[in-house]
Amino acid sequence: MKTFKNLSQQENDALLKYPVYISELAANGDGIFDEAEKKSAVSLAIIKAYSSEPLLACFHKEIEKVLEHNMELLDKELPKEKMSREVILRMKILQLEKIVLKLGKRRASAIHRSMNTFKEHVSKAHHNVLVDFIIPISIPGLTESK
Repeated sequence: MKTFKNLSQQENDALLKYPVYISELAANGDGIFDEAEKKSAVSLAIIKAYSSEPLLACFHKEIEKVLEHNMELLDKELPKEKMSREVILRMKILQLEKIVLKLGKRRASAIHRSMNTFKEHVSKAHHNVLVDFIIPISIPGLTESK
């Protein structure tokens, strides 16, 4: 489905990979996009499909349909070495930014907010799993944010 009418089908398909690139980059701190981080990205995609900004509702519904498939494909395509992986992810995101700018200021801002949410959510996923299992009690400053 063509989500944004002023973009080509190829550009629309590329944008549907944006949350995968962002999630992979956010998870690349330890060089591995682990299951907790993948599940976090998938659960956020499901939530966003039904509660995103109206401007991006169709976009997020399409992301929900293809996110897991795109994660699998990208994981196979990317090099396993952390630095090489990061360089490619950053280049892909820069290419996507050129497409995002074609959408106009309002949509571009909405997409940036949305992708930031993916980055934050996936970044916290790995930490949350470790904290919950290793330190199951609340410790001010460590398990609670101010």
